[in-house]
Amino acid sequence: MRARPVTPDALVRHVVGEVGDRPSGRLRVAIDGHPGADPRALADALVDPLRAAGRPVVRVHAQDFLRPASIRLQHGRHDPDAFFDQVDVGALTREVLDPLGAEGDGRYLPTLWDPALDRATRAPYEQAPPGAVLLLDGALLLGRWLELDLTVHLALKPSTRERRTAREERWALPAYDRYDQEALPEESADIVVRLDDPRRPALVVER
Repeated sequence: MRARPVTPDALVRHVVGEVGDRPSGRLRVAIDGHPGADPRALADALVDPLRAAGRPVVRVHAQDFLRPASIRLQHGRHDPDAFFDQVDVGALTREVLDPLGAEGDGRYLPTLWDPALDRATRAPYEQAPPGAVLLLDGALLLGRWLELDLTVHLALKPSTRERRTAREERWALPAYDRYDQEALPEESADIVVRLDDPRRPALVVER
């Protein structure tokens, strides 16, 4: 494997092309990465090109499907193991991934939990049109048996993660080290992008 430098625009075109190579039905795409790699920004950048290619887009943030604080923080506010499992995988599967799968009815919940207020958002269900592409962004998403059709991992070296993490948030860094060791995201993702230099993304490709 080697890392081939690309421009941010070329990266977007590459991901859109990968979506285009999949079947024309609904697709579930995850953009996974440490916040320092800004997976939300890449997911947002894909919206207009996908729509221009004739694909409706559904945007969902994994951050809106966190477990309640009573569960996430039962061992304190600085527990890396709880942070590692902060996403309510069951709810995300039930309310988003299953409905937006090939056999689903397209009726999904855009948000479930407001982590700032620590209460349900009470968002109404929405209906995804045929052929919609789900763009799900978040961290620590791979290796959790989530039903996804295309996965993109934005990779950072541990030293880069530390540099891009605020000092008061660095207690969570061991969760990302554990993720690298257990989920092996650079091996399991369909598309791997190294983003240690955000101005020059590097697409990992076969030699």
